[in-house]
Amino acid sequence: MPEAQFSDYNPRDYPAVAVTVDMAVFTIRDSALRVLLVERGEEPFKGAWALPGGFVRPDEDLDAAAARELKEETGVTRRDAFLEQLGSYGSPRRDPRMRVITVAYWAVCPALARPTGGGDATRAELVLVSRVEDRSIDLAFDHNEILGDALERLRSKLEYTALGARFCPPTFTISELRRVYEAVWNTTLDPGNFQRNVRRSGSFEQARSGHALTGRRVGRPASVWSTRGRLSSPGRPLATRHRSRGEDRG
Repeated sequence: MPEAQFSDYNPRDYPAVAVTVDMAVFTIRDSALRVLLVERGEEPFKGAWALPGGFVRPDEDLDAAAARELKEETGVTRRDAFLEQLGSYGSPRRDPRMRVITVAYWAVCPALARPTGGGDATRAELVLVSRVEDRSIDLAFDHNEILGDALERLRSKLEYTALGARFCPPTFTISELRRVYEAVWNTTLDPGNFQRNVRRSGSFEQARSGHALTGRRVGRPASVWSTRGRLSSPGRPLATRHRSRGEDRG
């Protein structure tokens, strides 16, 4: 379009609005679902925990900004993790500095190195999700809402996709996969029912048979499995989601 058509345009005639990306990065440690949080080293909300994130640069699109933040905060590339856009959050007062609209993403990373703080973060930790859900930890900005939405998306996707395998190594036992579901849903599943559902789902294929390593112990001979696709959808749910630990509907 000819530049002359913009000769009367002045961007300063409009209110300044910034765009950020925020990341809910999930992993499992010690059989518990955890999320990557950073402790803010600057105002606003200095000393509070928050989701990692940052401002979108002028020369990058949203997905590129999210992939950059994932790499900077975790050392994990987008190729090695499941990364998906969650939604946008634009309450006028969500950031006390100025009008900031954030586009939130969530990620599943099976193996994260010990996180360290950087930039405006004093430190970073993999925090138990349960501590945020029970409000033992209150997050800065509107990050409680963002994390809650990300958790709902994660938990729902486990029911109708093979996403749970993204928490596992490339090959895994059915027991290891079941423990992912139990950690994310905070529940207990029937091992026999879960195994039958995995075998019938069509989303997984048997990789080999042998002695499966579980932690440092060598277990009995077990089937080792892998996914057929990056995020294939089972023909039937591998398990039915429920919320209270101890209910057994696997």
